[in-house]
Amino acid sequence: MAEILKQYEFKLSSIYLIPAGGGKFEVKVNEELVYSKLETGRHAEPGELVRILGEIL
Repeated sequence: MAEILKQYEFKLSSIYLIPAGGGKFEVKVNEELVYSKLETGRHAEPGELVRILGEIL
């Protein structure tokens, strides 16, 4: 999260953390799912979410 805020703080209008159970960790941009731990079966690698968001933003 800190990585994302540091890199894109001036490009993001908002960011939300929504608690969930069952190993769910998902990242959505404008309601579009861009990363899902449940789909990949693993945690995001360091820098992976920053890269994904960079491609979108």
